[in-house]
Amino acid sequence: MVLVRACLMLVLAAAASPAAMAAQPAPTPAALALFQRDWVLMNWALKYYDADDSISLSPAESAAAADAFRTIADVDRDGRVTPEEYRAAREAILTRD
Repeated sequence: MVLVRACLMLVLAAAASPAAMAAQPAPTPAALALFQRDWVLMNWALKYYDADDSISLSPAESAAAADAFRTIADVDRDGRVTPEEYRAAREAILTRD
């Protein structure tokens, strides 16, 4: 399913005009994939970062949500989110929201 979505995104990006592409932020496949594979993070991201209420995340929205999640999760500020940090941040989101 994720592969199908990724392919669809590539096709849509290729079909967009150059002017429209210049106005859009660069796609962030890793950020989109993060939210697509974890329903807790997706619901959190939609609640706080879906600015246009489209019930989907644009590349810019997913990048902003991924940055915010990284800030929450990377408690030792080493620039990496370990599996333990990921689980703890996910649990915090579950209990907070």
